[in-house]
Amino acid sequence: MAFAGKWETESQEGYDAFCKLLGIPNDVIEKGRDYKLITEVTQDGDNFSWCQIYPTNARVTNNFTIGKECDMETIGGKKFKATVHMEGGKLTTAFPNYQHTTEISGGKLIEVKTPALFHSTPRRDHPSLTLYFCSRGISVCK
Repeated sequence: MAFAGKWETESQEGYDAFCKLLGIPNDVIEKGRDYKLITEVTQDGDNFSWCQIYPTNARVTNNFTIGKECDMETIGGKKFKATVHMEGGKLTTAFPNYQHTTEISGGKLIEVKTPALFHSTPRRDHPSLTLYFCSRGISVCK
C-alpha cells in the first residue's frame, strides 16, 4: 500500500470523547478541536518518514521500517520504542496510551486512534478518534 503524499485534516470523529478519556484538559481540547493537521509521508519500500505539522508550527517526524523496532516521539515530546506493522494494508503501532492504525481508503488517509488505557490491548468500548485527511499538493516537511 502506498502511503506517500501530503495530507491535510479534512474531518474528524470522536475528538472530545477521546481527549477526555486520555485526561487532556478542557482548554487544550478546545484549542485543538478544529485545527488542520498536515501530514507528509515519504515511503521507500518498507522504510517511512512520517512528518506531522501542527498549527503552532510544532513538527514531529518519525522514521521507521515495517517490522523493526524504532525510536518514536509523540507531539508532547514523549519518546518511546515501537514497532510498526503492516496488516491487511493498514499500518498499526502501539503508542503509549493508544493503538494507532492508518490506512488509505477512497483516496483519503485515515488514522484511527483507539485508547488502550490500563489494558494491553485497545478496548472497543472506549471512544476512538478518527481523522480523515485529503490529499494536499504542496510539500511542508523539509
